[in-house]
Amino acid sequence: MMPPMDLQETLRDIKTRCRLGMNGVVSKSMRDKGLDYKLNFGVELPRLKEIAACYPKDHRLAQALWKEDIRESKILAAMLQPVDTFCPEMADIWVEDMRYPEMAELTCQHLFQYLPYASQKAFEWIADDREYFAACGYLVLARLFMKKRPLNERAENEYLDQVAAALRSDTPFVRRCAYASLLRFVQQGEDEGRKALSALEPLRRSADEAMRNVYNEIKLETEL
Repeated sequence: MMPPMDLQETLRDIKTRCRLGMNGVVSKSMRDKGLDYKLNFGVELPRLKEIAACYPKDHRLAQALWKEDIRESKILAAMLQPVDTFCPEMADIWVEDMRYPEMAELTCQHLFQYLPYASQKAFEWIADDREYFAACGYLVLARLFMKKRPLNERAENEYLDQVAAALRSDTPFVRRCAYASLLRFVQQGEDEGRKALSALEPLRRSADEAMRNVYNEIKLETEL
């Protein structure tokens, strides 16, 4: 762990570490794919985890990092943000600021899934029409299902209604996140598998082959 530094010194130190870990090939590949940050050092995730481990979790530092239009700063913000000072309104602000799937996936992995209100916020987000809100909702739920967090009957029904609609979304990222969450949901047990297949019955009879394939893939996963 680094000795104490003021905020600006810490930000400069982090940027120096990111420059030292720069991967030009990765950075160029991301730019070619449309990831248009003001700065993108192409630092790979294992190295970013090493950098994050050099600093204590700190609210002011994480907020300052998130505000910068730098890929690595935003990823480190999620790693260094304490959950107890991150209010629900702040979570909404961060999601509203997201532009790329990688950022949604890593922020859900390193921060959102650990929030004390994660489930409540996830259900709020999956009912939102905006791409990154819906995607983050499903990504958080996927993480919670992996931890075997049970849903009550009402929440279960709401989730299955929403995910069945999301699988038919016009937005590929939302579809992908919804499908990922559904896989984790059915992996919890036979009851969940049966309920999912019942909710997805319209997909089985769909004229769209892709939708029928989704149903069949979930059926195979449940082994029913």
